[in-house]
Amino acid sequence: MIKATNIYKTFGDVKVLKGVNLHIKKGEVVAIVGHSGAGKTTLLQILGTLDKPSSEFEYELKLNDISLRGVADKELSRFRNQHIGFIFQFHQLLPEFTALENVCIPAFIAKKDKKETEARAKELLNFLGLEDRYEHKPNQLSGGEQQRVAVARALINKPSVILADEPSGNLDSESAKKLHQLFFELRDQFGQTFVLVTHNEELANMADRKLVMKDGVIV
Repeated sequence: MIKATNIYKTFGDVKVLKGVNLHIKKGEVVAIVGHSGAGKTTLLQILGTLDKPSSEFEYELKLNDISLRGVADKELSRFRNQHIGFIFQFHQLLPEFTALENVCIPAFIAKKDKKETEARAKELLNFLGLEDRYEHKPNQLSGGEQQRVAVARALINKPSVILADEPSGNLDSESAKKLHQLFFELRDQFGQTFVLVTHNEELANMADRKLVMKDGVIV
C-alpha cells in the first residue's frame, strides 16, 4: 500500500526527517505519535505528496506500487486527488458552500459526473449521520459535524488511503471519541487505510499499529 524508504527532509541546516522507513498495508489503521517537532506532520505531508523529500538523498516512495519519485507537480496533483484523502485538525471546509457542496468538491475537480457525485456525497453524509445537514453551511454545524463533513469529503473519490493530522485535536472529548470510532467503522465498511498523526493516546492505542517518532526517525 505505502512504502517509504530513506526519507529525509531538510530545511537549511535543520534535518527534520533523518532517513524514515515505513511500510503500511492495505486496510491498516496506523497511528504516528511523538513529541512536537519530531517530524510527524512533515512525514505525513510527504506521504500525501503535499511536500517532497530532500532530493540530495536516495529515497523511495510508492503508493499502490506506483513510484512517486520524480513525478511532475501537475501529475502529482492528479494522483493526490484520485488516491489520497486528507483530514486536518481544522476541518478546512469552505464557508460559502453547503455541507453537500463541500463534500463534492474533490470529485468535481476530478471532473466526475455531477449527479453521481451528489448521490455518492449523500450516501456518505447519511452513513455519517448527517442526512439532515445537506444544505447547512459550516457555521451552522457543530465542530463534530464539521469534522464528519470533512471525513465525507476525504472519502468522496474512494481514495486508497486517508491521511489525518490531529483529526480530533479541535474537538471536545465526546465528539473526539465518536470520530475515533468512526475511523474503524470506515475501515470495516470500506476496507479503508488510515495513517493518523495524533497526540491522543486513546486513538493511538486503538490503532492496529502505533509508530513512535523521535528526532526525525521512527524508533
